Amino acid sequence: MNSTVKKSDSIFRKRIKKFKSIKRAYYSILILLACYIFSLAANFFVNSTALCIGYTNNIYDFGEEYVDLNNNKQWDEGESHKDKRRYYYPLFKKIFQNSEYEAKFFGQEYIKGKKKYGKPHYRLLKQQFDNNNNGDFVIMPLYPYDPYEEVLSELDEEFTDKNSNGLWDEGEPFIDNNNNGIQDEYRPPTSPDQYHIMGTDNQGRDVLSRIIYGFKISITFSLTVVFLSYFIGVIIGASLGYFGGKLDLYGLRFIEIYASIPFLFIVMMLASFMRPSIFILAALLTIFSWVGICYYVRGEFYREKSKDYVSAAIAMGQSHWNVMFKHILPNSLTPIITYAPFAIMGNITYLVALDYLGFGLQPPTPSWGELINQAAGNLQNWHLVVFPLIILAITLFLITLISEGFRAAFDPKVHSRLR
Repeated sequence: MNSTVKKSDSIFRKRIKKFKSIKRAYYSILILLACYIFSLAANFFVNSTALCIGYTNNIYDFGEEYVDLNNNKQWDEGESHKDKRRYYYPLFKKIFQNSEYEAKFFGQEYIKGKKKYGKPHYRLLKQQFDNNNNGDFVIMPLYPYDPYEEVLSELDEEFTDKNSNGLWDEGEPFIDNNNNGIQDEYRPPTSPDQYHIMGTDNQGRDVLSRIIYGFKISITFSLTVVFLSYFIGVIIGASLGYFGGKLDLYGLRFIEIYASIPFLFIVMMLASFMRPSIFILAALLTIFSWVGICYYVRGEFYREKSKDYVSAAIAMGQSHWNVMFKHILPNSLTPIITYAPFAIMGNITYLVALDYLGFGLQPPTPSWGELINQAAGNLQNWHLVVFPLIILAITLFLITLISEGFRAAFDPKVHSRLR
């Protein structure tokens, strides 16, 4: 009689199963991961650049059919031709080729009486094609606003720019939408409406798009800092805990002195003569944030290095590097993994605080702290405070649930042989 021996799960698999059984933590990490993936792909969903354009330019292009009136086998001015609709993909051209079409390429040399330079205004181009009803079309992203463009000039009342100076001058005819006898220009910020779900900021930029891109920047920044600080902190903490002695004694004294340096003042001084980018800020924060995980790893290595499996590995001739990172470190993951969500929360809060104080990422970089800072001087712009804080609170709440799940799943007492 053949008996099937069921292979027992490793402790790591048991911990993963335990984490999945904590539904609030498991669903929180799925939600946060889905939001982050969406934010990474936000260029395809939240952008003012068209995904696809079908356009007939009313100009003869090589290869199009034409009526050869003089039988010279080439198209001449005045000969009729069949205008073929061609398809263009501006967003993909922008992302993958780092180039854009000119506004005049789609016949958009003037917008509302003003000369148009640079890239086309695709939302207005879509309205133009829809009004012409000749089969041309523009397919826009799901939310057709990006975090950098000023959007409110679209609401300005149209006028006839007789002297082509791009401004409305007294006596020039205009469309008086609200019948007040004044050519109105709408300036930011504006409250949420049917077009801008979370309103616009004081530069006329869409708040929702800035929050989405700000989420991507915040999470990416935090994960980068956690990865770099873990790399430094684990190596230093492992060395102190494993070798001990004078290295640990003097190393710990140095770390205590080093940790007393005020991080915020250092950043403020550096920001006074340089423009911090996301990479510079991540490097600065990494320099100070590795200390916390270093203490945890040092304590774990002190506890684990006295175990029998470490003595056996040393007796077998294993190098110090193998003993530290192949044998001890896998058995010291509990504090490392459970500390990570709290580190991510702290880094997000640091970035928001620095941006709010004006020492973080420089405008026009999308940032939650920068939006809150805009409303600090005028609390009537409630949407600039409420929406970023709600998103920030939800993000930190989800990470808190995840950290709670990790703490419960990786609790050594749960998987102890003595239970």
